[in-house]
Amino acid sequence: MPSSLSVSKWFPSRSSAKASRSAVRLRNTALSVLAGLTSALAVGLASAQTAVEQSSTYEPSVGQPGKDVVWVPTPQNLVDAMLDVANVTPDDYLVDLGSGDGRTVITAAKRGLRAHGIEYNPDMVKLAKQNADRAGVSDRATFETGDLFEKDFTNADVITLFLLPSLNEKLRPILLDMKPGVRVVSNSFGMGEWEPDQRVNVEKDCTSWCTALLWIVPAKVEGEWQIEGKTLKLNQNFQKLTGTLNGEPIADAKLRGTEIAFTVGNDQYKGTVERGVMRGDVSGGRTGKWHALPKAGAAKS
Repeated sequence: MPSSLSVSKWFPSRSSAKASRSAVRLRNTALSVLAGLTSALAVGLASAQTAVEQSSTYEPSVGQPGKDVVWVPTPQNLVDAMLDVANVTPDDYLVDLGSGDGRTVITAAKRGLRAHGIEYNPDMVKLAKQNADRAGVSDRATFETGDLFEKDFTNADVITLFLLPSLNEKLRPILLDMKPGVRVVSNSFGMGEWEPDQRVNVEKDCTSWCTALLWIVPAKVEGEWQIEGKTLKLNQNFQKLTGTLNGEPIADAKLRGTEIAFTVGNDQYKGTVERGVMRGDVSGGRTGKWHALPKAGAAKS
């Protein structure tokens, strides 16, 4: 048995307890300071990262080379004119081929459309996404990197582009196979023998690249049709038609998407082409309804 028992071993003195409480307070103070420093460091790092991102924003230059064309931005007032001539609505889905900095897609999205851009340059795609985010339309304006000749855009209601005539002509078969009524709008350059349905020139605040060209994909109607027991023969060259009705030449014949019109003598036929059937109204020499069904070999739209 020990000769004596130390009471302080089991019951610390007042001075020891006071020192313990001071140590706790000191520890808590240190933790609070550390937490503040950590928060300040996180804010500082975030600010530094934002500054780096802003300083490293890609800045394209007019005339810089691309895969098939150099980059020249479409003037904003022509972008507006292109969308106006296409009569876009929020129900439309627009695809911009060669979307560059994204201005056409973003402008369409601001009008309530779903719009998508296909661009070969990945830096341009990144810039376009940043621009869409800043404009607050990134939910409707999307972009992807890729070759437009390798992408499927056939579900679009509106196609916009600013490409060279040779590229437009290369795209032409793809566009003509899209659903009738699709609107195609080009900045300045044509489609070869496929003449535009409408041309709009922008004069105010525009010095170059100031023309919007509109095509409406025509229904396919070439061939023979049976109309009221008579044979309607149609020859088609894009949206232009020639032919005969029971041997009598038709005149003023044209297509505008699914809309068809032609005259035979004093009779004026107007109608639509849908699901392989033409139907509409006839006026002039006589009035009433008409419809036509394709004979063997006639195209169906």
